[in-house]
Amino acid sequence: MSRIRAAYNDPDGNRYGIPTYWWQGAPPGYATRRQLRAAGLRPAGQPIAAQVLWRGVGGTRAAYLYRVDLARPKRTATPAQLRAVRAALLARRTCRICGRVRPYYIPRSLGECLDCFEGVPS
Repeated sequence: MSRIRAAYNDPDGNRYGIPTYWWQGAPPGYATRRQLRAAGLRPAGQPIAAQVLWRGVGGTRAAYLYRVDLARPKRTATPAQLRAVRAALLARRTCRICGRVRPYYIPRSLGECLDCFEGVPS
């Protein structure tokens, strides 16, 4: 085992406070948030169970691990939530001046579509 890996090997949590493993050295049953999301799961409020440390740009980097057996399925949006998101996205594309729905989002800095800003008649 290299010195770098040995420095980050603390499965009991005596040195770092929580179980710590080197890059790609975590045992099965742990996953990062991204790995949980890819599997259709979420941490569900559980505390950080372990961490992975490695040397990276700017110093030591960390990735926090959660227990897979305590993870729960991701929640899906309700139909009402999906309707609200669709309405909000439509409102971002609707010009307040001419009332036309544009194929792009209206810049918030202008507050109107590009044609109205440039004075081009619709």
